[in-house]
Amino acid sequence: MSVDVETVGRRRPVIAGRWLTSLAVAGLGVVVVTVTAQSIDRFHWWAGFVLVPGALIAASGGPLLARGGGRAFVGYLLACVGGLVFAVGAMLMLGVMGRGWPFMISLPALAVAGTYFWRSPDPLPRAFHRTVAMLALNTAALGVTFLLLVNDALDFGSTGWWGVFMMVGGVIILANGLELLRHRIQYRAQAVTLAVGPAVIAFLLGLRFLRDWPFQF
Repeated sequence: MSVDVETVGRRRPVIAGRWLTSLAVAGLGVVVVTVTAQSIDRFHWWAGFVLVPGALIAASGGPLLARGGGRAFVGYLLACVGGLVFAVGAMLMLGVMGRGWPFMISLPALAVAGTYFWRSPDPLPRAFHRTVAMLALNTAALGVTFLLLVNDALDFGSTGWWGVFMMVGGVIILANGLELLRHRIQYRAQAVTLAVGPAVIAFLLGLRFLRDWPFQF
């Protein structure tokens, strides 16, 4: 097996540039969070032991993600995990964990939703993956709602508002299950049936929490 020395020589600066760019972005993020915390007099130095490793983990995923192919998914996982650790460190550094904890719902959900770009060519696993990704987006919206409630930007009173998200989840499952009807695949009817059951249960439970009707206990 021959190795093209010229091609390898051209690739090395590109790879090095990706690493330097990724590390520069990570360093900039650490600096911005640190300077912001100091400027508002909420600097907690010990949070750096969470903030910096998170930035480095995320930075290690950037070059792999940029290369594409099978390594891109590994890079995506590293970037997401590092981003979550970095977010925790940033909230600890700024001292806003008490009001910012809903981010720990939205950010992982968005990471799961982002995997939708790796779609299977087969309709059945693609529909399942699409369902999971859309449910993750619904969960991210739930986290945003919690964030607004915690920070007194919204007030639903005693209403079971979370029932709306359960109902949306049921609609998502049902829509993706019914979408399989247009494909001529094996076990199509079974897959649709498995989707309809949980969808109806989730929708009715959401309605129960939201309106307290028609199921009384």
